[in-house]
Formats: sequence, structure tokens, C-alpha cells
Amino acid sequence: MVFKRREKRSWLQVVAESLWPRGGWGRAAIYVKHRIRRLPDKPHRIARGIFSGVFVSFTPFYGLHFITAFMVAKAIGGNILAAMLATFFGNPLTFPFIAAISLKIGYWILGLEPAPGFRQELQERIEAGEFHQHMNQNLMSKFSGAFADLWGNFRAIFTDDVANWDRLSLFYHEVFLPFLVGGIIPGIIAGLIAYYVTLPIITAYQNRRQKRIKKRLVELRAAQAAASVGKVGTPGH
Repeated sequence: MVFKRREKRSWLQVVAESLWPRGGWGRAAIYVKHRIRRLPDKPHRIARGIFSGVFVSFTPFYGLHFITAFMVAKAIGGNILAAMLATFFGNPLTFPFIAAISLKIGYWILGLEPAPGFRQELQERIEAGEFHQHMNQNLMSKFSGAFADLWGNFRAIFTDDVANWDRLSLFYHEVFLPFLVGGIIPGIIAGLIAYYVTLPIITAYQNRRQKRIKKRLVELRAAQAAASVGKVGTPGH
């Protein structure tokens, strides 16, 4: 297996490295690039898989991007492993921009208005160079509130607690639905760009690799033929 790990990681290491890979996201990008180029599949199927992974990065299904990428790649005939690897397009460095674009388009399509003071606060954070921090904190608070409601309501089934859907409803209307609707257009655009950029690159790489393999086979056969001739010409054989 290409780039196989020597030591098995614990689940804590998996979670930590999913947020910040060992060696940083630059090294992770290099790993993904080499891994995708070496996939044993047709270039157009690999490129379709990359489209799937990039497109899924513009959806609000955080924690389920692998599963969603698998489903999209399966539907359009893309390479599944390439789709999963391409979900790395969505990472802590790009998520704030992806979320901002998707939410803005989603609010516009649905005819919604941001909460009072949100635009002013966002502008102040951008001017202070705290855009990433602001978007991450804002999204994390909405997601954590929604999951807290889900967990609390699940416990309410078995206890006397009263189910509360306020934060989940707020999350659905202010984040999830606008994100889901607004992420479709930029997701398709980014996915198509990734498809048309990577298709010729993967095709050229596979063609060069096949030529190198053929050249090595010719050289190997020539060496074997020369060795056979040498043995025949040697006295006593």
C-alpha cells in the first residue's frame, strides 16, 4: 500500500490530526496530491471523485463529508477514494471562507436577513484581521447548541426532562438551511474547476508513468536477453 502507516493511531490522534494534521495542512495537501495521482483508476473517474469531494466541502454536513462524498461519487461514477481524499479541500483554513460564501448566497436565495448587528460585527472582525476566528467561533457555537439540543432531547425520552428545540430551530433556519441551499452553486463551480484542472494533470501523469514502466520492461528484457546470449556463448554450456 502506498504511504502505509507503520504505527496504528489512537482515536484521539485521529481526531486531533483531522483538525490539524501532523506537519501542517501543507504537508497534508502534498500527501493527498501524491495519493490521488497514484490511484489505479481511469483519469476521468478520479477527476469525478475529486469533483465529488470538493462539492461536498460546501455542504453543512460536518462530520459526514466522507459519507456524503461516497454517495455523490457513487452516483456520478467517480472514484470513491479520490472523493474522500478531496474532502480535504474543506479544512480549518478554508471553512470560514466556504461558510461565508455559502451562507451569503443562501440568505440571498431564501430572502433572509442576517441577525441584527451581525454585518457590523463581521466587518469589525475583518478589519481587525480576525475573520477566521470570528467565523469559526460563530459556527461552532451554532453547531454545539444544535447538538446539545439533540442530546438533551434524546435524554428527555428516558427522563422527566422537557424537550427543548430552540437552539436546534435557530441552527436550522440561520445556518443549516442557508448553508445547504447557498453551498450548491459555489460547490458545483469549485468542483468543476477542480475536475477540469486535475483531469489533464492526472492523464499526463499516468501516461508518463506508463511510458516509464514500458521503458523499464524493455530494458529488463534486453538485459535478460543479453544474459541468455552470454550464457550460451560461454564454453561448457
